[in-house]
Amino acid sequence: MSGLLAGKRLLVTGVITDASIAFSVAKLAQENGAQVVLTGYGRLSLVERIAKRLPEPAPVIEVDVTNTEHLAGLADRVREHVDGLDGVVHSIGFAPQSCLGGGFLDAPWEDVATALHVSTFSYKSLAMAALPLMSPGGAVVGLTFDATKAWPVYDWMGVAKAGLESASRYLAMHLGKQGIRSNLVAAGPLRTIAAKSIPGFDQFEDAWAERAPLGWSLTDQEPAARACLALLSDWFPATTGEIVHVDGGYHAIGS
Repeated sequence: MSGLLAGKRLLVTGVITDASIAFSVAKLAQENGAQVVLTGYGRLSLVERIAKRLPEPAPVIEVDVTNTEHLAGLADRVREHVDGLDGVVHSIGFAPQSCLGGGFLDAPWEDVATALHVSTFSYKSLAMAALPLMSPGGAVVGLTFDATKAWPVYDWMGVAKAGLESASRYLAMHLGKQGIRSNLVAAGPLRTIAAKSIPGFDQFEDAWAERAPLGWSLTDQEPAARACLALLSDWFPATTGEIVHVDGGYHAIGS
């Protein structure tokens, strides 16, 4: 077996369609020698259908990251397919419509709490559920959208991503003694299912196309996926608590 991730066993969340970053991660991971297990929730049959489009059909287990029973049983479910994990990919985010599209001042706490639970707290929850399967050298990698700025229409999801970025740093601190790394990839805007659910998302598209120094493709998930693979590999053994920007350089340019 050869490749950047030869022999690695990965748990990948967030595969909904073949246009998702998570699908690209799973595909490239398999092509680079990894065994992949996917998670899904709700529309599980859809995830199972998409899993068959990978180079090697991947098993799918049901995991609702807000369900304590699902999390408690995660390790046993994963063991049905692989004997351990070397990496976990967190590609999960959700916010009720009231929390997006300019509703920042009016969104009720109940909806904000949902956004924070699914998009932020779940990073720690998933990592801890997978921890019994991991050993020194393992990695947790999540997807974010640059939370150092306030973005039009992103509203409470921006707050959730800021929390995610902080949670990754704290996870890095607490899991470092066990040799487990935690890093994030901050991707530019991509036309995924998640993006389409955000009213006014086209505002991001125009800005990136005009200002990213390297240019930016709204339909190419592979650059972000490649960054995830690098962070999951053995080539970043001393990097944790980091955020790698994969956005064509947009974040480095002043407004």
